[in-house]
Amino acid sequence: MKTTTKLATALLAATLLHPVAGFAQTVGPNGESATPSSDVVLSDEDIAALAGQGYKAALLWHTSSDFINAVSAGANDEFARAGVDVVVTTDAGFDAAKQRSDIETALSAGPNVILSLPLDPVTSAAAFREAVETDVELVFLSNLPADYVHGTDYAAIVTDDLFQMGKQAADVLAEAIGGEGEVGYIFHDASYYVTNQRDQAFKTTIETDYPDISIVAEQGISDPARAEELASAMLLQNPELDGIYVTWAEPADGVLAALRGAGNSETKVVTLDLSEPIALDMVRGGNVAGIVADEAYELGRAMAAVGLKALLGQETPAFVVAPALTVTADNVAEGWQQSLHRDAPASVLAAQ
Repeated sequence: MKTTTKLATALLAATLLHPVAGFAQTVGPNGESATPSSDVVLSDEDIAALAGQGYKAALLWHTSSDFINAVSAGANDEFARAGVDVVVTTDAGFDAAKQRSDIETALSAGPNVILSLPLDPVTSAAAFREAVETDVELVFLSNLPADYVHGTDYAAIVTDDLFQMGKQAADVLAEAIGGEGEVGYIFHDASYYVTNQRDQAFKTTIETDYPDISIVAEQGISDPARAEELASAMLLQNPELDGIYVTWAEPADGVLAALRGAGNSETKVVTLDLSEPIALDMVRGGNVAGIVADEAYELGRAMAAVGLKALLGQETPAFVVAPALTVTADNVAEGWQQSLHRDAPASVLAAQ
């Protein structure tokens, strides 16, 4: 969950909250307005122009996970629809040096489009430079190599609607506690613009939209393994908390452990990103009120589509966002499909 501090701070400053017509929204690293992913669609004419050209693509990921599997599925389906072969798929294991090696390996296969999440902005800027110089269309997931210029060095950044993820988390927690009460706020204590924006959007929404809800306890977290310890301390000082926001699902599991250890079945929890143990607690009527997720499959589809549009010489939006969705016990099966395009875990479905 880490990135280079200097660039991350700049990204955060540019992207936190951009007021437009009385509301806030996610904006790009250089202040770009967001284009909905639903606007990035290959037309029948585009598909015809791509067919039979022998174009190739590569997916160079930073790690492997259910999320990345869903992003890959969306990308693979879109490339297949256009008759484009995916010739390389890699997993860098969160190792920037491995990612650079993966890029070199991929380029030897001659891809026309590369989709990737750059692990380190500075290292990645050098690593992807050969691809830029050989006119490969680059589409990035969430992160951007340092000093890269849209339309010259890359086709687009595609990410979640980060503000909406935080806002929806605030809305679902507010509903769960009846629109009033005291809540705790556990945020990501590191310069990482994805989590920073989501966290800040939650806090801003509570402070501006819910005057009868007060954030009375705040705790930063950088190591998810410390979540239970930190949540236990928060609950010791604030035993009557009505709700807790947790920055993402892994530390939320530790928060649930702290609540169970305290015999607390009343405090409601909301977090971001789908997780089997968090969803299990939710469908069993436990502390978890809801989970806010991104549409990972749609992220991959949009990345492939924008890369192919660039390959056709079309103008592409610099910054594309996919929708957020709130998953509750009532829609967990549908939410899993909408986000990841696969069934929810059997344990979750069986517990409904």
